[in-house]
Amino acid sequence: MTAPSSSLDAAHDHPADDRVLRRILSVVAFNFVAYLAVGLPLAVIPGFVHDHLGYSAVIAGLAISIQYLATLLSRPWAGTLCDVQGPKRSVLTGLALCVGSGALTLAAALCGGTDWLGLTVLFAARLVLGAGESLVTTGTIAWGIGSAGTRHTGKVISWNGMTTYGALAAGAPLGVVLADFGGLASIGAVTVLITAIALLLARRKSPSAIVKGERLPFRRVFRAMTPFGLCLALGSVGFGSITAFITLYYGSRGWDHAAFALTSLGTCFILSRLLFADTINRFGGYTVAIVSFAVEAAGLAMLWLAQSPWQALAGAAVTGLGFSLVFPSLGMEAVKRVPQTNRGSALGAYSLFLDFALGLTGPLAGLVVKHAGYAPVYLCASLAAILALVMSRLIAVRYGQDERSQQYASVR
Repeated sequence: MTAPSSSLDAAHDHPADDRVLRRILSVVAFNFVAYLAVGLPLAVIPGFVHDHLGYSAVIAGLAISIQYLATLLSRPWAGTLCDVQGPKRSVLTGLALCVGSGALTLAAALCGGTDWLGLTVLFAARLVLGAGESLVTTGTIAWGIGSAGTRHTGKVISWNGMTTYGALAAGAPLGVVLADFGGLASIGAVTVLITAIALLLARRKSPSAIVKGERLPFRRVFRAMTPFGLCLALGSVGFGSITAFITLYYGSRGWDHAAFALTSLGTCFILSRLLFADTINRFGGYTVAIVSFAVEAAGLAMLWLAQSPWQALAGAAVTGLGFSLVFPSLGMEAVKRVPQTNRGSALGAYSLFLDFALGLTGPLAGLVVKHAGYAPVYLCASLAAILALVMSRLIAVRYGQDERSQQYASVR
């Protein structure tokens, strides 16, 4: 006699929880390395371009942002590679690109007095790194889901996100230390070393099974992801506004220690994922997303109304708590809307909306600042989170009805 599925689940859950977590961490560790490679040069490249090569602040900013263009454009490639050749292949290709980016960064630093050549090689390094980042992070999510099981989708996405922001937080100050020791060349060399080691380790790790079957074209996958992606994009406005303008906002009020607001945002973001990641499986992605948007909107409203730096600090912390689970909660529901054969493409398409939102938030919020000042930026971001909440509720009702209809039809 076959045991009831609930009994099997219970038997699987408690003894195997640690094993599942180890499987997840063994995969998302590669994402940590990739984003460490992203974080290492973040605080160093602008000074290298502006002070060492002698280019304007605009070019220095472009040297940073051009990476995200490559990330955006390579998302469909990453998703297709995961679906067709497997997520391990996506991770291996991405890590190889990260190794190449490190080598190009080292070459740019060694170009000496040839300013235009150094800038050209550096831009190439940034583009290669952006593509590598996209392939690794999409691949580790798909690989983690394949290793841990689809019922742990929310947990995989949560841990993958924690490695992302943890690596960025660690990479930026470490990059400054390396630059003080050996300039940009040391960052390039260390990037080659750590990503090459990760590449060798990833090659030895067992792949997850490639799901066989018919695959939808990317345009249909993108269409299925659009409602969820729009909610994600609206919810990302607040996060992007804080990272882009909190320092200037503090300065406009005459407040000190703006960095503490960024620290509280990141700390609460990670803390929320550590404490509440299991709520996605317990209560469902839609419920968690709706609550998350409400908390985020409250935090952004606190920033808008802040009359002291401590109130602003609290607003940033609450925003981090709310935004933390937006991506995994909606992502878990989003990937259900396509066949498992398109899971990688779905993750890539879904992530596109985050890239778009973070890329557009800066200039759009800049227009608000120009006409109304810094505080209204956070009012607009709060309203965007509320709109995301409403849209999430509508999506939950629509797809909840679809699922109930399918269940009724299967019973009949």
